[in-house]
Amino acid sequence: MGKLDGKIALVTGAAQGIGRAVAELFAEEGATVYAGDVKPVAAAQRITPVTLDVTSAKGWASAVDTIVAKHGKLDILINNAGIVRAYGQVLDTELDDFTTVVSVNLTGTFIGMKAAIPAMRKAGKGSIVNFSSIWGNVGVGGAAAYSAGKGGVRNLTKNAAVSYAAENIRVNSVHPGLIRTPLVEAQSDEMNAGIIAATPMGRMGTPREVANVCLFLASDDSSFVTGSELVVDGGYLAQ
Repeated sequence: MGKLDGKIALVTGAAQGIGRAVAELFAEEGATVYAGDVKPVAAAQRITPVTLDVTSAKGWASAVDTIVAKHGKLDILINNAGIVRAYGQVLDTELDDFTTVVSVNLTGTFIGMKAAIPAMRKAGKGSIVNFSSIWGNVGVGGAAAYSAGKGGVRNLTKNAAVSYAAENIRVNSVHPGLIRTPLVEAQSDEMNAGIIAATPMGRMGTPREVANVCLFLASDDSSFVTGSELVVDGGYLAQ
């Protein structure tokens, strides 16, 4: 038996990287997975592609309504979709870039929870995992927009956890460090090498390693865990 047998999950940013790894692991563990993205998503056993722009309230409503109409519930929401786009400090960041990054990373997470929580309320339970970052915990000399959005996700998660704990809806955040994804591989070798050098384990993480943390938070194994932030960074923030 899988840890997610009978569960219905919606995973955003699921075309590649961490989102794809989460969708595949959840399907292996018995969940019926809806994999949302603005990019094409490959269908697979127990994985159904969904076109989803996380900045669109109508898009979220359509996705959740479709899932609930077919299955009668939504057990798990993984708010993974995110972008970096602007690597500059405050003075180097254009307002349009700042707004776009925060819209995807923070506002998209807010809209997603707003769409999913009513369905979870009706079911009397649910698990939401929001993706922050180690840069949502500490400052870095750049990526001001990304840090702002991910820091917001961190506290928004705690707010929702406290707000809905009595209804058995658990909300936690995951904070990856440097993970080998297309987004990270698109960064400069110099930037990535610097982060690896500052990581006690001396390497990048893998999408599957982050997916395993999401599996714990989504499953009943974490039934008394809410409002927590799980860091997956090879020891970076422990220093």
